[in-house]
Amino acid sequence: MRHSFQSVSACESNPKWNSIISRNNPLYSRNNDIRSEFERDYTRVIHSNAYRRLKHKTQVFFSPQNDHICTRIEHVNHVESISYTIANYLGLNTELTKAISVAHDLGHSPFGHKGERVLSEISQQDLGVPFWHEKNGLFLVDSVELLEDNYGCKQNLNLTYGVRDGIISHCGEIDENSIRPREEFIDLKDYQFPNQFAPYTWEGCVVKIADKISYIGRDIEDAITLGILDEHLKELYELLGITSEDNIKINNTVIMNNLIYDLCENSSIENGLCFSEEALVLMNKIKSFNYKNIYLCDRILPSDRYATLVLNEIYQTFKSAYNANNTIDSLNQLRKFYPNVIQGFIEWLYQYISCDNRENLKNPVLFNLQNEFDYSKAIITYISGMTDKFAIDTYNEIVGF
Repeated sequence: MRHSFQSVSACESNPKWNSIISRNNPLYSRNNDIRSEFERDYTRVIHSNAYRRLKHKTQVFFSPQNDHICTRIEHVNHVESISYTIANYLGLNTELTKAISVAHDLGHSPFGHKGERVLSEISQQDLGVPFWHEKNGLFLVDSVELLEDNYGCKQNLNLTYGVRDGIISHCGEIDENSIRPREEFIDLKDYQFPNQFAPYTWEGCVVKIADKISYIGRDIEDAITLGILDEHLKELYELLGITSEDNIKINNTVIMNNLIYDLCENSSIENGLCFSEEALVLMNKIKSFNYKNIYLCDRILPSDRYATLVLNEIYQTFKSAYNANNTIDSLNQLRKFYPNVIQGFIEWLYQYISCDNRENLKNPVLFNLQNEFDYSKAIITYISGMTDKFAIDTYNEIVGF
């Protein structure tokens, strides 16, 4: 029912409101700022370099020559659109869903989910913990990504709790029906694995579902465009219940519209955000179809192997310079072989280590380079922020003479 969730939206009458809009640190303000807290979060995200880099990060298909194949930035914009439609219909806070949506994948590595798996293997080996993009996204907005304030000082994004929670709680790998928010206000650093907790807000729940609706439809459309599903179209049409007499073309719009409508018509505060049983079964069948025929198809494997090679070589090159108190000196010795690669990494490091020239840096010191654990985490963090192209350029300088 239209606006049926208005009483539980993220607004001032919500008992959770003060927690939802809380920030780790006070955010500077202007006398003439007319934006809400979530609008400020939204603009802080889209003005960040991490957001800009999403346009050159793989969604599913690596380095597409077709300009119309989805990259990570288009995906987050799709999620923003879908979550806006759902939240607007249900009477929830669309400003919050917009801010969560554009921020939810900032922690993604280059080369899509394959890159994430590679970094997770490295992290598990050297740090003893897995790498997962939801937690990396929270770390990025809290501690890594920098914006200049009114006085030319660089500070972290310092987003509201509601947006930060939406980032780490957005894991879209959900097969259950009835998504509803948790009641507890927790320290988000308590997250140990994806999907451990439900989002804190209904708006976070909407983005969580919108993420899944977005990718299962768009990935099919892109795979059809690239010819990957040529031999599976009959199966797909049968799966979607479309016959030749219907004269309907399978695309993102057809798949998304039906799922969005079904969700809006079947959800309630009492039952949570949920699909009809028929739609839930269909969505999970589509997901299984995508895994079998898209994500695990032979055409994807060469780029997966390439991503493994590139990211491991970059990591090992930087890691070889570890030398406790003399790590920066060791990096500088590598500069004669890899001038651009090492220069860029050192410049990045100086924003997050204790050094003399931090007058314009208002972010905390993150890494102690004398500590091998910290240095390894710094490398993983640096790599996770790379675009596909930057990672490839880095690799090419490393292997070239």
